[in-house]
Amino acid sequence: MKNYSEDPDRQYHIQTRKGEVGRYVIMPGDPKRCGKIARYLDGAEKIADNREFTTYTGYLDGEKVSVTSTGIGGPSASIAMEELYRCGADTFVRIGTCGGIQTDVRSGDIVIATGAVRMEGTSREYAPIEYPAVPDLDVTNALVASAREHGYACHYGVVQSKDAFYGQHEPEKMPAGYELIQKWNAWKMMGCLASEMESAALFICAGKLRVRAGACFLVIANQEREKLGLENPVVLETDQAIRTAVGAIRRLIREDGINNVNRDLM
Repeated sequence: MKNYSEDPDRQYHIQTRKGEVGRYVIMPGDPKRCGKIARYLDGAEKIADNREFTTYTGYLDGEKVSVTSTGIGGPSASIAMEELYRCGADTFVRIGTCGGIQTDVRSGDIVIATGAVRMEGTSREYAPIEYPAVPDLDVTNALVASAREHGYACHYGVVQSKDAFYGQHEPEKMPAGYELIQKWNAWKMMGCLASEMESAALFICAGKLRVRAGACFLVIANQEREKLGLENPVVLETDQAIRTAVGAIRRLIREDGINNVNRDLM
C-alpha cells in the first residue's frame, strides 16, 4: 500500500522506522503507561509519539525490546501490530485492564488469555468468524510462568473482546440490549473470565502475519461480584501486570536464545 507518511521511511500511524523497534514489543492501551513500562528496560528512549501511538525502545537482558501503546479497541491495536511488524517485530505481549466476569476473578488479580471471544468488528475484516482467536502457546506459557513466579493471583482462560464499553456496562440502555444481555449470560455460562477490548483483533492479526502474540490483564473490578453484593474494590495499579509481561519477555528471550543455539548445533 502507499505510505502516506511525510517521511516514507516511517510508518504512517506509529511513526517508527526499521531498526527503531525490537523483535519483542509490549503493547499497553494507554500511552501514559508506556513510560512506566519503559522504566523496566535498560537505556529506554522515546522513539515516536503520534496520535494514540507512543513508542519507547530499550534493552532487556541485552535484547532490544519496545513498548508501543495501541489506544482503545481493535482497529488501532491492529494498526499498531501491522506497522510494528513492518519494522521488524515478531513477538507481541498485550498488557491491559479488564473487568471480571466469573465471581472468583477478583479486583487486582491477573488474567491471561488462552482465547478471545470475537465480539468486535476488526477481526472480521481479517478472517471468517469461524476462525478462533487464540494466542501463541509459547507466549501464553511464558506469561503464566511469570505470574506464578511472582506469586500473583492468576487466572488463565477465555476472555471476551468487545467494541462498546458502555454496551457492556449499560446494556439495558442500548437498542440492541436484548442481544448484549443474552450473549453476556452465554459467556458467563461458558466460563469466560473477563471482558476487554483488543485481544481478539490482535490474536487474529497475529495469525495473518504469522507472528507470536499473547495477552495479560489487571482486573480493575467485577460487575458480577457487584451485582451479588460481594467485595468489589476498584484497583487501578497495573504494576503486577507489567511485571508479569516483562518477566514473560525475559523468558522468551532466554528460550529463543536456547532454541537458536540448538538449531545451530543441528
